[in-house]
Amino acid sequence: MNLIPPSTTRLRLIVGSLNPVKIAAAKQAISPFFPELDIQCQGMHAPSLVADQPMTNQATKLGAINRMEYCRQHGPQSEKESFDLFVAMEGGVDKFEHGPVTFAYVVIGYGNQQMSLGRSCELPLPLAIYRQLQQGQELGDVMDQVFNTHNIKQKGGAIGLLTNGQATRESIYTQALTLAMAPLLHPQQYTE
Repeated sequence: MNLIPPSTTRLRLIVGSLNPVKIAAAKQAISPFFPELDIQCQGMHAPSLVADQPMTNQATKLGAINRMEYCRQHGPQSEKESFDLFVAMEGGVDKFEHGPVTFAYVVIGYGNQQMSLGRSCELPLPLAIYRQLQQGQELGDVMDQVFNTHNIKQKGGAIGLLTNGQATRESIYTQALTLAMAPLLHPQQYTE
């Protein structure tokens, strides 16, 4: 069973964000799986319907799913000889017994109702930064204040700052999306 119909020549990635980091991550993660197709990647505003700074694992996951579903319902319709994937990413934070962390959920929607859900690795957050998030600030804004940067969420993100550039927001999204492709590539293995 193939995900992409044989007559398809174009793959359209509809990304639930206008953030260039998220759009680039989607294209970088998914393009290598389909080298024979013309890959078109476009972002669109897609509301998460959760807080601007999700503070729990569950809210973060829900935000990603909501963004993907919005893209599926309101994005451009498939054109002849194209296949659409609806991609969404939502960054969030939570505090576990090992401390506060930030992470992202990624969702890839395909077909009429199918989706694959994944989560990135966790980045430990300093407690002082987490406390500011509890007061209603967004992680990117807090990082800009602490590190004297501007609009870091559309660049390397907290991940880039706290790892001295060894990982970035884009690299983490790319890795999570790459792993989330497994059920799309091998659907027979994921069917009960």
